[in-house]
Amino acid sequence: MPYQDHSPAEIDQMMQAAREAFPVFRNTTLKQRADLMRAIARELEAGGDELIRTAMRETNLPEARLKNERARTQFQLTSYAEACEAGHWLEARIDTAVPEKGDPDVRKLQVALGPVVVFGASNFPFAYSTAGGDTASALAAGCPVIVKAHPAHAATSELVAEGIRRAVAAAGLPAGVFAHVHGVSNEIGKTLVTHPYTRAVGFTGSYGGGKALFDWANQRKEPIPVFAEMGSINPVFLLPGKLKASAKELAGQLAGSVTLGTGQFCTNPGLILGIEGEELNIFIKELGDAIEKSAPGTMLHPGIARAYGEKRQAALSQSSVETVAVAATAPAANQGVPTIASAKAEAFFKNPLLHQEVFGPYSLVIRCADGDELVKAARHLEGQLTTSLMATDEDLKKHPALVEAAQDICGRLILNGVPTGVRVSLSMQHGGPFPATTDSRFTSVGADGIKRWVRPLAYQSWSDALLPDALKDANPLGIWRMVNNQLTRDRI
Repeated sequence: MPYQDHSPAEIDQMMQAAREAFPVFRNTTLKQRADLMRAIARELEAGGDELIRTAMRETNLPEARLKNERARTQFQLTSYAEACEAGHWLEARIDTAVPEKGDPDVRKLQVALGPVVVFGASNFPFAYSTAGGDTASALAAGCPVIVKAHPAHAATSELVAEGIRRAVAAAGLPAGVFAHVHGVSNEIGKTLVTHPYTRAVGFTGSYGGGKALFDWANQRKEPIPVFAEMGSINPVFLLPGKLKASAKELAGQLAGSVTLGTGQFCTNPGLILGIEGEELNIFIKELGDAIEKSAPGTMLHPGIARAYGEKRQAALSQSSVETVAVAATAPAANQGVPTIASAKAEAFFKNPLLHQEVFGPYSLVIRCADGDELVKAARHLEGQLTTSLMATDEDLKKHPALVEAAQDICGRLILNGVPTGVRVSLSMQHGGPFPATTDSRFTSVGADGIKRWVRPLAYQSWSDALLPDALKDANPLGIWRMVNNQLTRDRI
């Protein structure tokens, strides 16, 4: 069923409710927030087959993929709930008074920013959408959340939103803790970002969409942070020793990564770089053979299929680009055809179009003359979510400049592995230098993502009884704190 765009007046009412709910929600206990997140995870499970069938109809994604993604989303909610209760993200710091020096008692912790607007992603209807990582981490921080449903899976988003509303009501919390907005018009996004009660924004999607939100946020009288993940070509560098030993295996590994999910992952390896020679020729042939055997896949929606076709054609039409292989099976309507192309590094340096993401099952192999040109190519790259080095230990010792250059352009540096697949864990960094994201200091995956929605607040010379529990002498939360430069859980 179609959903009408919410009007500015309706959005204003939602934002007003979120603002009024904020003082209540930020003063809930860590356990109360964690219990809410666990309840939302249970609601996802209670959505049952209807939720999966709805998502299948809207996204063209298979049942197994969606069930796995729902399970991942439940895991995100419960793991962030545990992190919320553990309280490490509060970063409690205490420096007790030193009267003889005239130094006052100062105590600091992280506090919630306020209402957070989250934009659902088209390619992950659960994990990066209505009850996804942005929503979970913002709730953990104590921020009300207003989700903008992605129009490509609006019905799925509505079902999940209904479950979140039930969980909020069952917890006895104000309804304004969560709101759900429908809309196709770009004006809906602008209204949400520029609303005076919005305090932060989370987004996963295209560069154009994320940059627009970022610009609107910075044009406000009071600018606010936008944490936008905007795509990446996730370069893979093939070093000589590894390529010589494992060309065929690497080709199979990368073919699987390029075509996984019809290439519709932000971590899809869209660029492969190696040094000219027999080993690289063998790799390219093996990769091409694997791609020819790959089947076209139906893309998420006609808009993405159309964009893939246009960007793929634009890349292949460049005079410097050679088509290496295309899937032998002809694509049906709205399907993405797996494709591998190739170009020399010289063309890559001169043509910015070859740096652009082609969102789908496509990858470009760059042939470099030598190791120096490989390093030069790395230095020409913009910010990325990931960079992969296929290398032996000896390769890494021989190419230190490449390792240094690779570190400078990504948030996750992978050795002998493909970028697709993002583990939900505290050590995961899912973010990178611009234009991969708008703020490379933060991650959108893992419990450290909570830190996007908070700011530091110091209390000076307050009586113990009036301090937040996280800063009281007795440490009633039992959390780890830095007390006079010593990490401890002891009371003062």
